[in-house]
Amino acid sequence: MVGVSCAGSGDGTIKLPSLPYNADALEPYISEETIRFHYGKHHSGYVKKVNRMIKGTAYANLGLEAIIQKTRGNADEIGIFNNAAQVFNHTFYWNSMKPGGGGAPTGIIAEKIEADFGSYDAFKTAFASAALSQFGSGWAWLVKDGDALKVIKTSNADTPAEGLIPLLTVDVWEHAYYLDYQNRRADYVDAYLQHLVNWEFAETNLVG
Repeated sequence: MVGVSCAGSGDGTIKLPSLPYNADALEPYISEETIRFHYGKHHSGYVKKVNRMIKGTAYANLGLEAIIQKTRGNADEIGIFNNAAQVFNHTFYWNSMKPGGGGAPTGIIAEKIEADFGSYDAFKTAFASAALSQFGSGWAWLVKDGDALKVIKTSNADTPAEGLIPLLTVDVWEHAYYLDYQNRRADYVDAYLQHLVNWEFAETNLVG
């Protein structure tokens, strides 16, 4: 798990990372209203909940990724995992977008997509299909698996499994798009791909 920093602060708390742009910067594709609810209510809510849950526990002074790794698959710690993973996922999502982004990439990431998917259009089809076929809440991801890129989807708060390096993600929980797109998830995913993807972030994660 790479690409974003959500480490513990040293005082037993996980901090809410700042948005990498202003709340209105992704308009008209994602509205300021959506950002203020999504980041200001949902994302910040996960930060508050995980801090309440880890207070006084062995997780209190760990970084976010360590908390996720130690609670993954542990039924007794599912609440901690869900909230910690959602802090990570949302932080990764904000960084996966930028104003004036989207469209076909260039550089190393473009060459790798061409090699592993056959074309950018083939990647775009695979990514959109994962995002649209995720039943209920979850995420679609571009990940590096060994030497190959692939598209996966995860349910609810889950993150890519150990060994997979996330490069990009799109949030397909309804709170990510409903104010702007209602039930038109396909239009939201298309806007993400055409106008918002931060390919520089993906390439940074790819090359390490």
